[in-house]
Amino acid sequence: MAAATRHLELTLLPERFAISRLAADAPIPPWATQGPFFSVTRTGDELSIVTELSTVPAGIQSQPGWRVLKVHGPFVLSEIGVLASLAAPLAEEKISLFTVSTFDTDYLLVASETLPAAIAALERVGHTINRSTAE
Repeated sequence: MAAATRHLELTLLPERFAISRLAADAPIPPWATQGPFFSVTRTGDELSIVTELSTVPAGIQSQPGWRVLKVHGPFVLSEIGVLASLAAPLAEEKISLFTVSTFDTDYLLVASETLPAAIAALERVGHTINRSTAE
């Protein structure tokens, strides 16, 4: 299915999130693995952490104010166009995007202040956003 015609279902998670950066050799702190959704990625350059804003201690290099849209999967790892069908309408609206991918699905992080525009852009191209109590 072409990316332009793909229609996906997403759910807005209710929590507010932060994206934090620690030194590449820093130990993974206990606060980084709290809550129902978190992501910890280590590279040779950094330790990057996505977690609920409420768990991030003061003094940590962090960018608060992110919301998470979970893409309903699962998708096979060889499936093509899932992220493209979501990223393209956001890019057209000049909405920044941070993604976290898992074995089964993808999660889109958008800045809180762009959330309404992001939802509108995704719905305009046919995606469905479940947001019952999350806004």
